[in-house]
Amino acid sequence: MGVAARAAPPPDLAAARPLGRRAAVRRPLVLVAGAGALLLVVVVVGAALGAVAVPLDQTAAILGRRLLGLPFAVTWPASAETIVLELRLPRVLTAMVVGGGLAVTGAALQGLLRNPLADPYVLGTSSGAALGAAIGILIPFRVLFLDFGLVHVLAFAGALAAVLTVERLSRRGTLASLTGLLLTGYAVSSLLAAGLALVMYASGQSLRQIFFFLLGSFDGSTWLRLAGAAPIVLVGVLLIALRARALNALLLGEDGAAHLGLEVGRERTILLVLASLVTAAGVAVSGLIGFVGLVVPHAVRLLVGPNARAVVPASLVMGAAFLGLADLVSRLAGEIPVGVVTAIVGAPFFLYLLGRARTGYEL
Repeated sequence: MGVAARAAPPPDLAAARPLGRRAAVRRPLVLVAGAGALLLVVVVVGAALGAVAVPLDQTAAILGRRLLGLPFAVTWPASAETIVLELRLPRVLTAMVVGGGLAVTGAALQGLLRNPLADPYVLGTSSGAALGAAIGILIPFRVLFLDFGLVHVLAFAGALAAVLTVERLSRRGTLASLTGLLLTGYAVSSLLAAGLALVMYASGQSLRQIFFFLLGSFDGSTWLRLAGAAPIVLVGVLLIALRARALNALLLGEDGAAHLGLEVGRERTILLVLASLVTAAGVAVSGLIGFVGLVVPHAVRLLVGPNARAVVPASLVMGAAFLGLADLVSRLAGEIPVGVVTAIVGAPFFLYLLGRARTGYEL
């Protein structure tokens, strides 16, 4: 009897195993819930603050009554409602949609390419979008559809064309597929950057507008423009989330994923297309905004681990909150480009991550 008692596992250790599993499940949920609460705060504060501040209680009442039908005793002037609903809210929501999309595509590409330096622009998306937008700026006539001008359409088309070119050319090489994809992306990006430099050289008075696009901004965001971009971003993010199992398998390498029964070539193409669509839609409405897709997925992995089932939704809400806050800082600082704000925040954090890499941090 004494031997049997000694052979039994200690009660606290036996209970620790299921508690550890429950903690692993709870941590992503807590993170998503916390980031979701932060999103609500960012929406209210972002809609309230700006060149003309609207009191927070009035802003909350406007949003609650007009969007949710909640009863509020607070009254407000008509000008405050116009500022909140027509000028600031579409901008805040556009920033969140773009931020969430960039963070999810960054997480997907880092897992797909097994490269912690991968971001949504790694395959030439940024260079293609920049060149397309620059050409659109130089074309003298203007056409609007759903509040999208030629600049936005050509930026979207340029981003997609660049990625599809990289993917097609990488299939013809003799290098390993992922290495060939990255090197082809670098070569195509360099070629497109040279084309952009020529366009900027010939742009004359339009140089400032091109440069402003390269730094990213949500100035001029409207409900129509948001309605055009948001469905592409959100559907793309949802489809990426549904392929979390494939992303987890690809972390083992292409051979390991194939042994698990994954059709590696098919999944790779699907993920590349989805990531490119989401990135292109975001770039079309905001310009180029760096560090969101690079830094946010790393921060999420530090908190919830590498499982894509947790990383993708957590990246979505954290990316949305991060870029929503960055845009708020941009407005309060006098409309400096939001890409400058994300770089100021993202670069030091990325250096911190590099320091962790020397002590064993992995993707």
